Amino acid sequence: MKWFINQKLKVKFTLVIGLIVFIPIVIIYSMQFGNMEKTRVDQLKGAVEDSLAETYSEIQKTVDLCNMSTQMFLNNQNLNDFLSGLKKGEDFETEEIVSFYQNDIAMLEKLVNSNPYLYRIRVYAENDDFLEMMPILFRHQRMEAFPWADSYVSGQWQFDYDDHALEGVSARSMEHIMSLVTTFADYELGETGVLEVAVDMTQIFPQLFAEEENQWGCFVAEDGIVYSGSNREGRWNELEEEILSEAFSKEEAGEVCRRAKVGDEPVVIAAIPVKELSGQLVYLVSIKDELRKISEQRDRFLVILTVIFVLAVLVINWVVKKLLKGFYDLMEIIRHVQEGDLDVRVSATGNDEIGELGGQINKMLDRIRTLIEENVNRERLMKNSEIRALQNQINAHFIYNVLESIKMMAEIDEEYAISDAVTSLGRLLRYSMRWVSQEVTVRQEIQYVQDYLELMNLRYDYEIILSLKISDLVYMQKIPKMSLQPIVENAICHGIEELAEDASIYIKAVEYKDYFEIEITDSGRGMTQEQVRTLEEKIAGKMEISGGSGNGIGLKNVQDRIHVAFGERYGIRVASKEGCYTKVIVKVPITQREESVEG
Repeated sequence: MKWFINQKLKVKFTLVIGLIVFIPIVIIYSMQFGNMEKTRVDQLKGAVEDSLAETYSEIQKTVDLCNMSTQMFLNNQNLNDFLSGLKKGEDFETEEIVSFYQNDIAMLEKLVNSNPYLYRIRVYAENDDFLEMMPILFRHQRMEAFPWADSYVSGQWQFDYDDHALEGVSARSMEHIMSLVTTFADYELGETGVLEVAVDMTQIFPQLFAEEENQWGCFVAEDGIVYSGSNREGRWNELEEEILSEAFSKEEAGEVCRRAKVGDEPVVIAAIPVKELSGQLVYLVSIKDELRKISEQRDRFLVILTVIFVLAVLVINWVVKKLLKGFYDLMEIIRHVQEGDLDVRVSATGNDEIGELGGQINKMLDRIRTLIEENVNRERLMKNSEIRALQNQINAHFIYNVLESIKMMAEIDEEYAISDAVTSLGRLLRYSMRWVSQEVTVRQEIQYVQDYLELMNLRYDYEIILSLKISDLVYMQKIPKMSLQPIVENAICHGIEELAEDASIYIKAVEYKDYFEIEITDSGRGMTQEQVRTLEEKIAGKMEISGGSGNGIGLKNVQDRIHVAFGERYGIRVASKEGCYTKVIVKVPITQREESVEG
């Protein structure tokens, strides 16, 4: 670090820019290789899932075929009668045997031969003393060559055994077969035979018999026996317990396919329930070679990237020399800004990045000045409000006590009009002097307006009638304090007072989707369109406001406080017709929806 600090600016820029360029590239490409690895693993997982899905589809077809074939054999009445006869030990005529063989056995043989998925269908009669009718009907002793002969359960599948029952009789034999074993039953005689519907496991479960070193598969039956024909002497069989533990370690329902590590080797392992066979199929594929290839690509890339970095440093060093002059100019400007001079600006430095940076600095300085002015205005409004609140709070308790004394004196003298006026005045003063919060509800502000009008009606020989049309939802909305009363006061002073006759003020609330408007309309003398435009410019701050009556400062204060509270989207606007009316519309957002609107 000390070495870096003592280097020239040119060297610092070169190293920093080089690292800024190099480090993100390394990170991005490291992430890219990580994504490549994830993508490749996902592809392998997808291939494994597709393979298992295809296998499961074939299993379903095969199981359906075996079930259908089983039912056809079990429902063949001639075959059942023949098996019952053999169980009883009946002697069949030669013609009966020949007819049965030529008709029924031949038909069943055609059924077997017409289904390429079937390896064989055999019936083992409960009799060892009759002439076998190959390839369908056999003596019971033939079945004893199978490992399941003494333990089979009718309707269950038998897995992974060899067909050597007909050695010496038939040249066709096969290893790795599975079969659906079902018994023929007679109501009186009991079991009359056993039906074996067999298929080739190597076709149904290709994953179990894969010869590749990077693959392994097994089928776990319901009783926990594991059947695996692939690499029987290979390394994966030695890790069988660990593989199954990984496949079923997470208590996940349904299919499982994830990346794991078996024997310190990364693999993709998948398991799928095969409900038709009451077991689960497990398939494993090693991804060691794939990950090694990606790692080699990453190493080659890092070497290439290092060479590129060295060349880039040389180029950056040359470019930095050309850019330093403009950079120092910018530094001088920044020093002036740090000293508080916000009027300084960057002179034109060209159309390159430094020139663009200078232009952005100018825009930034303009924006800073604007923000400072806006903050100063906000602070001024807040300070004015605080000062006004402090002024109003002076001797507040004294004023309240005096008003209460006057009210009691008026009631003692039965001057109830004076008592009511004092009550309205007390509420008005209490509302205006309490600045605990800058916002009040519309209901509180309307109450203040009503008290104000009651006092104003005491001053005049005519009456000002207040009409209200405001929903409960609007009544509970929050607005800046003293935002409606100045509008009403403005309506009286500049619209109604000069007429000196009975008048009305109508306050109406209109609700929209996310905001509402309060319309304050007076029946005063109104304004010309030119006067309306002038007033709107004063409210918007486009025209300077001087002292005196009717200068619009009250409405501008309301506008400013609404902008501070809710933003530029909201505020007031004015509509008027000379000799008829003046309407001031206050737009405020709806901020309260979930509260109760009762009362």
